[in-house]
Amino acid sequence: MTTKTDLRTISTLLGDAFSQFAKLFQNEVDLAKAEVSAKVQQIGVAVGLFAAGAILVIPAIVMALMAVSAALIASGWSQPMSYLMSAVGAGILAAILFLVGMSRLDARNLAPRETLSQLEKDKETVKGMVR
Repeated sequence: MTTKTDLRTISTLLGDAFSQFAKLFQNEVDLAKAEVSAKVQQIGVAVGLFAAGAILVIPAIVMALMAVSAALIASGWSQPMSYLMSAVGAGILAAILFLVGMSRLDARNLAPRETLSQLEKDKETVKGMVR
């Protein structure tokens, strides 16, 4: 038979469990906010590096292409072939820069892994509390 004290104890336990669950949920929200903020900052840095690289590489490539083309012409290459080889080199350098920038924006690197992992643990904890 359940007494009034037992019912109060059960309701107190349930109230405490829900209070702890609410506190846990708020902590998870705070963790998610902090992690997303860090990821947004990471995206900002990656975009800034990408833009700076794109802007600063242009004059460097032009000068390097001029030097390479002049060296190739001086070594006996025809003018069109030396310009073509310089352009191919510039294309390879540009591809490398774009790939580095894109790898920093990879969705797998930006996922809030810690928060997702913690949410899985919390889900299991809540399941255990309910049982």
